[in-house]
Amino acid sequence: MTAAPERPRPDGPPEPKLVQKLRARQAEHKRRGLVYRGTFLVAGLVILAAGIAMLALPGPAFVVIPIGLAVLALEFAWAEHLLERALVKGEEARRKAAEATPAQKALSAVAIAAAAAATVAAALIWNIPYIPV
Repeated sequence: MTAAPERPRPDGPPEPKLVQKLRARQAEHKRRGLVYRGTFLVAGLVILAAGIAMLALPGPAFVVIPIGLAVLALEFAWAEHLLERALVKGEEARRKAAEATPAQKALSAVAIAAAAAATVAAALIWNIPYIPV
């Protein structure tokens, strides 16, 4: 139950701000009592399990899972590492989306519209009810 050591980032992307804040809070968290830390452990596991369940069930899994990892990262280096990787990948995806050309954005919009039209057409052709009764 130790925090991950500081890792140098000579050529990698900068460390996400959330991870920097998390590292600052870890020392304070380690000074708390065992009951407090155990409560955080249980809460983190419950939140993470709920997020994993939301991958198959309706819900914002990609919001809940990082929250669970952030809570667990106060105690475990593996959770901190997973959270950092997820945040870096999310930042890369955001950057790539921002750098997309207008043609790529238009093509994405056309693909989404075509998928929506295909869904409506399938519902009409196969007589799928819009609201299950």
